[in-house]
Amino acid sequence: MPSTLSPRNMTDASARQRRDRLLARVEQRIEEFLAAERRRWAAVEPVSVELLDCVVGMFGSGGKRMRPAFCIASYLAAGGDPDNPVIVDVAAALELLHSFALLHDDVMDDSERRRNRPTAHVLHEELHGQRGWRGEGRRYGEAVAVLGGDLALVYAERLLADCPPEVRRIWGELCTELMVGQFLDVRSAAQFDADPERSRWIALLKSGRYTVSRPLTLGAALAGGERFLEAFEEYGLAVGEAFQLRDDLLDVFGDPDVTGKPGRLDFQQHKMTLLMSLALRDEPAVQELFSGEGRAPDPDVLHRLLIATGVRDRVEAVIEERVVAAGRAIGEALTPEWAAELLSMATEAAYRTG
Repeated sequence: MPSTLSPRNMTDASARQRRDRLLARVEQRIEEFLAAERRRWAAVEPVSVELLDCVVGMFGSGGKRMRPAFCIASYLAAGGDPDNPVIVDVAAALELLHSFALLHDDVMDDSERRRNRPTAHVLHEELHGQRGWRGEGRRYGEAVAVLGGDLALVYAERLLADCPPEVRRIWGELCTELMVGQFLDVRSAAQFDADPERSRWIALLKSGRYTVSRPLTLGAALAGGERFLEAFEEYGLAVGEAFQLRDDLLDVFGDPDVTGKPGRLDFQQHKMTLLMSLALRDEPAVQELFSGEGRAPDPDVLHRLLIATGVRDRVEAVIEERVVAAGRAIGEALTPEWAAELLSMATEAAYRTG
């Protein structure tokens, strides 16, 4: 981790403790909500719980809970009442939205593992085969996973029933940006056009705003902290880009046992990440690897080239610059304890290993 960043021990512990107390309530809210839904549908039609368990399994498999954490941090930093149950529901909705996105992501990316477990579509394809059912097992597994993702989105919407109109408006923008970003990601992979600006825009929509910026805005809006929105927006976009760039690097250079999903999946899916856009635009050796119609490069050769040509170091430099920019954005807008806490959260997001 670069020495220019503030050390972890600068964070005011009381700020994190307050955030974590609310996060624990979010965890409990989702657990109780899903348990009640499971009991209800088990009584109506027992086999229906197989669909609900796609959501239960995704949520229960862990995760960093980053989106609710950013939402809660901005809410508290903007002076929100920690006893307000609506902030718990908003943060819980963000985590269920994430379950929706991951269930769909795994189908679109044809990923076999998520958080070191079989993905939902793989699990249900296997069940289809074990039961000797008719039809194509792969299609069945994908259909169940997609419906499971849809159900997670429905649950997220139900948790927002008591939200004020401004929060609902921001939520609508968040969901729209996520869907458009996912489409552009799929389209860019098919087109395979090296355009760093487009890759940065896709990362901003499908990760940056969705993971950091919009959760921050939701929390601040619920707290009535309109005066903080500009700082949170600047901070959120910087941290969101750093987060996505780290995701790109982890796909190529990370340890699958730590990330919990297959390595080099972006290579296999031809994702036009910023990492790949820079390499294809600027490095003739990388361009040569991809020459020829339908030619798939050797992942090991590409891996070595990304190191040798310095593309990896360039992306690391952008990540560091983005974290520094995030610190500047909140340095004067927030109290010192919350500025320190949010800088710590930015650092954790940008320099995570999994």
